[in-house]
Amino acid sequence: MSSTTGMFAIANPRIAVTRRIPEPALELLRETADVWVSPHDRPLDTDELHRAIAGADAAVTLLHDRVDAACLDAAGPQLRCVANVAVGYDNIDARAAAQRGVIVTNTPGVLTDATADLAMALILNVTRRLGEGERRIRSGRPWSWDMFFLLGHGLAGKTLGVIGLGAIGQATAHRARAFGMEIVYSARRRALPDVEQALGGARALELDELLARAAVVSIHCPLTPQTRHLIDARRLTLMDSDAYLVNTARGPIVDERALAQALRAGSIAGAALDVFEHEPAVHPGLLELDNVVLIPHLGSATIETRTAMAVLAARNAIAVLAGQPPPTPVSPG
Repeated sequence: MSSTTGMFAIANPRIAVTRRIPEPALELLRETADVWVSPHDRPLDTDELHRAIAGADAAVTLLHDRVDAACLDAAGPQLRCVANVAVGYDNIDARAAAQRGVIVTNTPGVLTDATADLAMALILNVTRRLGEGERRIRSGRPWSWDMFFLLGHGLAGKTLGVIGLGAIGQATAHRARAFGMEIVYSARRRALPDVEQALGGARALELDELLARAAVVSIHCPLTPQTRHLIDARRLTLMDSDAYLVNTARGPIVDERALAQALRAGSIAGAALDVFEHEPAVHPGLLELDNVVLIPHLGSATIETRTAMAVLAARNAIAVLAGQPPPTPVSPG
């Protein structure tokens, strides 16, 4: 082995990075491996992705890279790690990877606060109609203060329903508590008593009951076959006409067509979306509506957070190639 890769179980490892990532992460990778970075600052198409990781010992991927069985086979049998720069890994077939001896990793923890901050910002934005107000001013339309102009809803004393009480869901709930909200949640497993207590006596509810009770519903569960279209036309009818839906998790958890219809009909008061079902495309029915806030997947978009995510992904890849346990592996499911 060369002096630069002496720590490695693999001599002269090659790491493919499918899209530009922050330089501190690339510096880490370059200290220990031959690193290829895609010259295209855009998602690679299927053929480009397969060619990019062919022959690589590790791949650092982004959430728009579909790493399925065909992709893993295109990489070759030497592939040891797929390090996803995201907390979610629905873009990766973790079971197919495990069958091929490939370790999959993600980047949990480092984006919790940034995403929870954004979720709270969206809650405030949609309930206080801030987007509508800004659009009015920028459009040059006349306006004048009066007692009933762009009235929204306050949060104090209202109920926040959290779907998925993981780290980001808990962090969002803590922020909502500071605004005087009560917390209910729906999750695969009930939270520990100290977690519920820290959230002001948060109560676990079945999803349908949560939707019926909450003034604001915030989605924080992962995208799985079971959660795809978890919020569909039927479940939207369970929400109150004064209620709001916020999604900072994954777009396909919400049926966008059904949501557009519910918003247009006034079945719910509003929605705020950071993620979309067919990202980056947005259902055209949503674009026509004033009672929905739409932002382009900014949940983790701070300099500090994106750098920390990339560095963690780099450390995961380096650890696997060195024959060490990675800091944040994911279960093959």
